[in-house]
Amino acid sequence: MLKAFWLTLFFVVLIWSGIGPKDQFTWFLEVLPAIIGLVLMAISLRSFPLTRLLYNFILLHCIVLMVGGHYTYAEVPLFDTIANWMGSERNNYDKVGHFFQGFVPALLAREILIRKCVVNGKAWLNVIIVSICLAFSAFYELIEWWVAVASGENAEAFLGTQGYIWDTQSDMALALLGAIVSIIVLATYHDRQLAKINVSVAG
Repeated sequence: MLKAFWLTLFFVVLIWSGIGPKDQFTWFLEVLPAIIGLVLMAISLRSFPLTRLLYNFILLHCIVLMVGGHYTYAEVPLFDTIANWMGSERNNYDKVGHFFQGFVPALLAREILIRKCVVNGKAWLNVIIVSICLAFSAFYELIEWWVAVASGENAEAFLGTQGYIWDTQSDMALALLGAIVSIIVLATYHDRQLAKINVSVAG
């Protein structure tokens, strides 16, 4: 039942996002990670099922990507309104996306590292999780750079810098913040869900 709801919501938002997007090229680039994620989860569902908590946050992250793909990150209407309220000219929806780029991968990295018994000790576990998320964020910025070089002006909406010279650095900082917040806020609840999965796998 929950799987059906997850898939239904994913595809409803995906189809909506693909109907008349602001920029077709940007839409493809933004939703591609969500589609790749869905394929990987489907492949690993039997051999390595994830916790319900992680599945839910992955879905939320996918929705963030799809909304950004539909409008482009610089033109999400709600965040235009928020910018007007704050007297700013910049649409900051992309910063939400980069916060999630740290928040959700931190949960994923934590789940894999714990279940595969890769790291001993919570302190080192947290350091490695944050390092993985920051490395992933930096690599994503490199991908954006490569796309911009290969595509020229067509990648402007994908980059979403909006003239902000520190955009790349602030993107990585928000991913770093997202990873740290994820660990602080969700670690205890995540551990309880991991314990249920371990019992289920052992049984």
